[in-house]
Amino acid sequence: MKDKTIDYILRATWQAVARMYNEEASKYDASMATGFALLSIDKEGGTPSTALGPKMGMEATSLTRTLKSMEDKGLIIRKKNPQDGRGVLIYLTPFGKQKRELSKKTVLQFNDTIRGNISEEKLQHFIEVAETINELIQEKNIFYPTE
Repeated sequence: MKDKTIDYILRATWQAVARMYNEEASKYDASMATGFALLSIDKEGGTPSTALGPKMGMEATSLTRTLKSMEDKGLIIRKKNPQDGRGVLIYLTPFGKQKRELSKKTVLQFNDTIRGNISEEKLQHFIEVAETINELIQEKNIFYPTE
């Protein structure tokens, strides 16, 4: 990958990870987005639907489709927010909690496998590089650097 650009490496790696998770999730009639949502919803107190999109980095339309599919499969229920009647809280059903544990095991297995094949020092460097890239993007220092 020596001659590849940084964005190419990031994109290709993320696509490979997403494909791997989607292949695994398809065995359980799910998707990576479903698994990520299950892990992002507070398993006891529920999560406001408005907080879920930013937490997951998903656009509202994609999140709406994902939540609708999860509701149809009996993984979640929606209830009015008692503190804000306009808002909705998303709760995991018992079946959703069961699938959440499966998602958690899958993510932990991925992490354990990576940690077993890459030194802690290299992983720390990877995390530092990823955090720096995110900071540069969030601070708009890629195309419009501050002086």
